[in-house]
Amino acid sequence: MPADLHEEQVLGKAYDARLMRRLLKYLRPYRRSAFLALVFILAASGLTVLQPYLTKVAIDRYIRNSDFAGLNTIALVYFLTLAGEFAFSFGETWVLNLTGQRIMYDLRMEIFAHLQKLDVAFFDKNPVGRLMTRVTTDVDALNELFTAGVISIFGDLCTLTGIVLTLFLLNYRLALAIFSVVPLLFLVTFLFKIKVRDSFRRVRTAIARINAFLQENITGTAVVQIFGQEKKQYDRFTRINREHLNANLQSIFYYAIFYPILELVGALAVGLIVWYGGLQVFAGSLTLGALVAFVQYSDRFFRPIQDLSEKYTILQSAMASSERIFKLLDTAPAVTSPTESKAQTVSRGSVEFRNVTFAYNPAEKVLHDISFKVEPGERIALVGATGAGKSTIIGLLSRFYDVQQGEILVDGTDIKEFDLQGLRRSIGIVLQDVFLFSGTVMNNVRLWNTDISEEQVRKASETVHAAHFIERIENGYETQVGERGSSLSVGQKQLLAFARALAYDPKILILDEATSSIDTETEILIRDALEKLLAGRTSIIIAHRLSTVQNADRIIVLHRGHIREMGSHQELLKLKGIYWRLYQLQYKDQLVGVAKAN
Repeated sequence: MPADLHEEQVLGKAYDARLMRRLLKYLRPYRRSAFLALVFILAASGLTVLQPYLTKVAIDRYIRNSDFAGLNTIALVYFLTLAGEFAFSFGETWVLNLTGQRIMYDLRMEIFAHLQKLDVAFFDKNPVGRLMTRVTTDVDALNELFTAGVISIFGDLCTLTGIVLTLFLLNYRLALAIFSVVPLLFLVTFLFKIKVRDSFRRVRTAIARINAFLQENITGTAVVQIFGQEKKQYDRFTRINREHLNANLQSIFYYAIFYPILELVGALAVGLIVWYGGLQVFAGSLTLGALVAFVQYSDRFFRPIQDLSEKYTILQSAMASSERIFKLLDTAPAVTSPTESKAQTVSRGSVEFRNVTFAYNPAEKVLHDISFKVEPGERIALVGATGAGKSTIIGLLSRFYDVQQGEILVDGTDIKEFDLQGLRRSIGIVLQDVFLFSGTVMNNVRLWNTDISEEQVRKASETVHAAHFIERIENGYETQVGERGSSLSVGQKQLLAFARALAYDPKILILDEATSSIDTETEILIRDALEKLLAGRTSIIIAHRLSTVQNADRIIVLHRGHIREMGSHQELLKLKGIYWRLYQLQYKDQLVGVAKAN
């Protein structure tokens, strides 16, 4: 079973003091609201305990003696207790939910901020669906804890304590008769918790599977449709959805048994009160009003016990969710800025790799003892077969990962000594797979950075010839591009990525297969623009199409993580090595045509 689904299964303890202490820190900024909610709860509980006693007084003191004036007074007092209970319950609900929503807001902001700091390697190992669950489902579980758990428990306990004390004060023999059914109640509750825990775990696992399947299937809809696999995927989702249905039905079955049994136990307690209390009324040792009050107290006694059984599930879910959230928050970023940075930004743009060795997996090295230097303003190209290590070099230069051996220098300073944000702001990257955000064309170019003016965006777009298609669409730069740029072609998205990189005016510009999805005519236009824009700017170009790298100052040929050749286009052709063979393969048809013509 995938690790993320296994993690969803773990429910843990219903109460963990260590986790609860951490959770209560989020309540601390709202302690006044929490205290106010507690006051409301205690007041409502006090009025709940008082009402049956008022019934006793009304029967024994006023109805029995036909005292209509006194009965009117006690009825008014009873009505005021009902109104007060409503007001306090409303205040409790409002304050608790308001506090819970604020805590959810704070927690989600903390998780999101932490996710932004984590290194790329973390996201390589953790599925998006699981991280989404941390920010959504798990935070919602904690909201229930704060709104219906932590503080509300005090109200239930207060109500139970008040009822128990009142019952013993009224008649301890009859009170003991009521409590004789409590062991049965605890036995039923204990068995219910064992069963519902398993069903709850199954429901949570099924939800995780549904989320993971939907995220993957919706993202890959085009692939599913092009290969005609809709029926297969539908059948797979049917099985996963059926598991979720069955798990929920099992949970509903246990609840359907549990609550009627609680009602039955409560009815049994009322029966004991009526029978044994009635005998005491006949004997004159108990008043009729006290008997009626006992019946009302019996109903109020079992209600908070039912609430506490529900809060057990809430606590159990919240403890499991909090453990997963804190595990995420406790994950330290592997790539961070140094405590004292030697450099804040890149000034010249020189790049040097010194004996760099790197592996994503310790057992399998991707780069072996890589060394090369790029002078400021120089243009180099990286070529080689898929998996040779070209994109890895770019990832290391951007400090998405840290090298295991060797060092990478920018402007003569190890990049580990740079301020991380300052380093990355100085590097512009255009990838083969362009990512666009939901929003306007304008915001996708400047990424909501108001330091970049609209005029700069337009100028960058014109330079890379993106303005040509932007100005033709209905709303121009204010056009909504849709999720992941769904309303644009692949080539148009790459042009926007060019404009984005150039708007930030980086010292180092990286093109990773950036022109692979652009037609030949557009590529010629971009090549013309890049000739001007790359002047004076250090640039590293990765391309399989050798036509895009022939004018580079130097070409580095990689093979299985090693540098095999280095030189200009003409120099490498003369070597008749790996680069020459790549050139022959790509231009085979043209070379054959030229040979025939001669």
